[in-house]
Formats: sequence, C-alpha cells, structure tokens
Amino acid sequence: MHSANPTQGTARRAPAVLCLSVLCALLLLPALAAGAADVPPRDLHQEPDGHWTAWYPPEPPAGAEVHVIVRGDTLWDLAGQFFGDPYLWPQLWEQNQYIADAHWIYPGDPLVIGMQLEEVDDLAALTDTPDDDAMVEDAGDGILSAADAGGGPVPLGGESDIYCSGYIDDPDREFPFSIIGSEYENLVPQLETGDFSGPETVYGTQTLRYGLMTGDIIYIDGGRDAGMTPGDLFTAVSTGDLVRHPVERNVVGRLFRYQGRVRVLSVQPDTAIAEIVHACDPVNVGSRLEPFEPMPVPLGRIGSMRPVNYPSPAESLEGAPVIVRAEDDILTLGEDSLVYLDQGEIDGVVPGDIYTIYRLNDRGLPPLVMGELAVLAAYETSSVGRILRSRYTVRLGDRLELK
Repeated sequence: MHSANPTQGTARRAPAVLCLSVLCALLLLPALAAGAADVPPRDLHQEPDGHWTAWYPPEPPAGAEVHVIVRGDTLWDLAGQFFGDPYLWPQLWEQNQYIADAHWIYPGDPLVIGMQLEEVDDLAALTDTPDDDAMVEDAGDGILSAADAGGGPVPLGGESDIYCSGYIDDPDREFPFSIIGSEYENLVPQLETGDFSGPETVYGTQTLRYGLMTGDIIYIDGGRDAGMTPGDLFTAVSTGDLVRHPVERNVVGRLFRYQGRVRVLSVQPDTAIAEIVHACDPVNVGSRLEPFEPMPVPLGRIGSMRPVNYPSPAESLEGAPVIVRAEDDILTLGEDSLVYLDQGEIDGVVPGDIYTIYRLNDRGLPPLVMGELAVLAAYETSSVGRILRSRYTVRLGDRLELK
C-alpha cells in the first residue's frame, strides 16, 4: 500500500493551501473532511491479479489511456507527468471516482488518464480531396483542418480563473452566513471619547484593518445551532453592482465576486471562529459566505479556429450566449481575458465548452469571426469564460456559437 498526498505534503495531513501566486495560497481540496488523510483505510482486499487495495476499481472503458499505479506514485506527480501541471491533480481524481480518499492510492490499481484518439490510416479518405491539407467538413457546418484530428487535452484556464472570478445571479440572492468581525478589532485600546480635559484621561489608539488576508482569524454569524462544524469551508463573496445586458439593456442580474475562502476552526452555539485560507483580494468584515464547491479546471482539445470565410449565418446567432461583463470592468478584451456570459446551466452551458466569438455585421453582411472562448465554470443562469484566441478586440455584446 502506498499513501499519495496529491499536494506533496505528508500523507497524514489533509491538503491545506496551494500557491496562487508567489506569496498567496489557495486551498486545493476543501471537499476532503479535516483529518481524512490521517488514518489509512483499514479494509483492504486482494484483487484477482494479486495486489491489495482499499478501493474497487472498475474496468477501464474501451479506448481509455490507463496508467497502472506503482509504488511512489502520487496524484500530484502523475498530473505533472501527464497534464504538465501538478495542480491539475483533481482532474485525475474526477476521472477515477472509485478512489474514495485522494490521499491513498494503491500500486496495481488502474488510473484512467484520458481517452485515446483512434488512429486513422488514410486521413485523405476523410476529406473531399486527396490533399492532406484540405479542409474537412464536420457533422455540423464547422470546418476542421486535417491537423485537428490529433492532439491531447490541455487545461483551458487556471484555478485562479475559477476561484477568483465570480458569477451573475439574482440581485436579491441570499447567503446563509456573513463575516461579522475579526481579531484586529480588539487588539489595541479603543480611542477615548468624551471629556478630555481631566488629568485622568487616558489616550489610546485603534488599529483599523479593512482588508483581511490569508491567515487572519474571523468570526461568523452562524454556529453549531445552524449546522456548522469544524472543517467546513466557505467562499467569501462580495456584492457587486447590477449588470445590464449590453444589447437589450435590461438588468440580467448582479455581479457577485469571489474574495477568498475560509475554514471553520471551532463552533459555538450561534457563532464560529474561522481562518482565511485563501485570499484573491482583501476579504472584508461584512462579506457574505456560501458553501465552497470544488470546480476542477476543465480540459479541452483546441483545434483550428473557424475560418473567416465560413461564418455562421446571423440567424443562427439569435438567442446565442452573449458576453455581458468582463473581469475588473475591462472594456478592451483579448486573449486570456475573463468574461461573464448571460447563459448558464439551465441553457445547456457546461465547463469545457468552446465557443466561436462572433460580432454581428452592419448592413446585413455575414457575421465577423472574432475569436474563441472556453467556458471555465457554469452556474445556474451565468457562466465564466476565458478568451483563448482573438483576431480583433473583443467587446461586450459579442455573441457565441458552440464550436
């Protein structure tokens, strides 16, 4: 048996924080209960091939790329080996859900890495001409190059793109808890008020800290009576302004921004003490809290962009997703820009979707192909995307078509 801590720490400590930049930290796997990795599973059994394991790995699907775990493997190292980024280890765990605790993996168990592409002996047979560089018409109206038949999946963004962005939702959205204070509010004497004329007057100072960061201790307005337990993880959210549709001009919702993440340390009947374990921006007293939900970075295969001489007709873009807001209110958008879309899960948008970005043309001419966008996170009525490629400056109001 071999213990594998996906975050390169000891196998007896649940993952706590990972680096978002050189100086700040990001919790990788809050979904693991506190202390889940302290004790290895005890109920081991022997698989037909003779190796021992605590899990019950299913038969890998046909065509899957499989790695058989060997002594010394960790999900962290394997993600670095196969995906080029060890921080993508949740992708491995997501594809191998038989592993109940990511801190413990066993030599001999199969690990599905991805799906292998079926090789084509005669690629020219797929085209309308014998030229290998010819364009191949897909099942829809899109155009794919012969070179697009291969290539492995790549991460479509980074964890900070997901956990440090936000979402658009009902302007009156309610949250279960809030941050009601911090340790800094009572570390020094309060400033004296009232009559300062007497000799007995004691002058004091007060240190105010408006921006709380990683490691700071805070207080929450919910405790044991509200079902809160030590180890619970919450996302700190700030309430932004209303978002208007750039085309229709109606209010589509309110922007809620992620500030960071907090972990409950102890609970009282109606309050709790917590620690900030990750801060995208300074976290403030008064910030709202919602239960943290892990969202792995989606993978995708990025092929050639839609040819500019084969745009979709304008009629097909009616009712299409629209870019309605950009991160940090940036108006000039290009590659790597994060944007918010006016459609989400209820409209069929899912993480990993890749869209062609269009701009409707004047005078009834065909739409312009502007670039491509990948969806990183989808919520009920909105989603967050990252611009992968742009031919020209992308702007609010540009429309999207699933590639």
